[in-house]
Amino acid sequence: MINSRRIINILGLLVIIEGFFVLFCLPVSIYYGDGDSLAFLITAVVMFAAGFTAWYFTKDAESSIGKREGFIIVSFVWVLFSVLGSLPFWLSGALPLYTDAFFETISGFTTTGASILIDVEAMPRGLLLWRSLTQWMGGMGIIVLSLAILPVLGIGGMQLFVAEIPGPAKEKLHPRVKQTAQRLWGIYMLFTGLEMVLLIAGGMSIFDAVCHSFTTMATGGYSTKQASIAYFDSGYIQYVITLFMFIAGTNFILSYFAIRLRFDKIWKNEEFRFYLGFVLFFTLVFSAGLFLTGGSSAEESFRLAAFQVVSIITTTGYVTADYLLWPPLLSVLIFVLMFFGGSAGSTGGGVKIIRVLLIMKNSYLEIKRLIYPNAVMPVKLNGRPVSQQIIGNVLAFVFIYILILGISVVVISSMGYNMDTSFGAAAATLGNIGPGKGLVGPVENFAHFPDFGKWFLSFLMLLGRLELFTVLVLLAPAFWRK
Repeated sequence: MINSRRIINILGLLVIIEGFFVLFCLPVSIYYGDGDSLAFLITAVVMFAAGFTAWYFTKDAESSIGKREGFIIVSFVWVLFSVLGSLPFWLSGALPLYTDAFFETISGFTTTGASILIDVEAMPRGLLLWRSLTQWMGGMGIIVLSLAILPVLGIGGMQLFVAEIPGPAKEKLHPRVKQTAQRLWGIYMLFTGLEMVLLIAGGMSIFDAVCHSFTTMATGGYSTKQASIAYFDSGYIQYVITLFMFIAGTNFILSYFAIRLRFDKIWKNEEFRFYLGFVLFFTLVFSAGLFLTGGSSAEESFRLAAFQVVSIITTTGYVTADYLLWPPLLSVLIFVLMFFGGSAGSTGGGVKIIRVLLIMKNSYLEIKRLIYPNAVMPVKLNGRPVSQQIIGNVLAFVFIYILILGISVVVISSMGYNMDTSFGAAAATLGNIGPGKGLVGPVENFAHFPDFGKWFLSFLMLLGRLELFTVLVLLAPAFWRK
């Protein structure tokens, strides 16, 4: 029997948390006087009223929750946060169509960064801050945040933690989930603050630095400028953001070891070595391609290449150039990089480097098993055997990912879009990347999609952020049986 009262109780508490984040934007809205203050105030009241009501009338619910409750809570909270979080955009009139407001909001919470805004800089500053804040909240995870600040969720917290944290393996920094969540968010806030300081030192305004630090560490890619990072025309700012995108795409467990100066544990991690290797290899390939064909200096070619490679691999989606105008080979490689994703336990989306690594290892061993059929050759990661269950999970994930991608391309094509745009939109939303190819390229947006298309792409963003299984399991009839 599903503990529905406990589910409602926890969702109510989470909505109250969202209300406090909305209030965080209110002083900025009042300071700039852009006319969105009332929308924030009404939204906060709605959130507090709805959240308190849900919590109060279910406060006597049985406290224990299991895996099924965990999957329901994690899936529903992202939708609920997006439904309520879209109210400031809608009530202020900045996005008069609710479909557009919801699309922009769920794109924020899922850290996708796909936007329907035609003129970002015309938006009220309070809404731009809220837009960035949705990505920052979604980056480390709503549930992880809740486990860090609400001890009441400690009971059954592991079910929520497992359902939300990306990657095939769930590592903890502490035996207690609450302490793990607190340390992860502490590291997240530390890096966010450090990036803010460095961006301000590079000439960025405090407002822009705050917004871009939020969206960099979340690997979300929302910018306060229509031209994204290209607007600032600063090599220093591009290098700073490249560094923090790389950090955000690294497993935050390794960031914890780095802070404690345990660099030996970082280098021993195979996923990190492959992640670093992929970034360096493709940066050199793109640098050579741009230098030989683009007429740019060696330094500029390297900077543009490093920024775009890291931005795409980590699924951040910032741009400093229109990569669709680059040589055809580089444009194709950009599309390939969309399927890599960041490390497990990072804020990046996509397939994840660890899955790519395990598939490569398993494929190599399958060839060796053909030569030595009687040999026992388990897949190893960091020197330890990986269970067949995890290998099976990885293969199933990749198969379902490709299947959903293919179906999505067909659905988007049926709306009248060419294959370039259909593939680009499907890959960009399912991989939580943001910009894609064709009419959703780095200098385009998603405003031209019909309402059905925006709702469909919103569903793909949710699927990608929760790594398919957490959402798909809810569609299985067996899940709802007693």
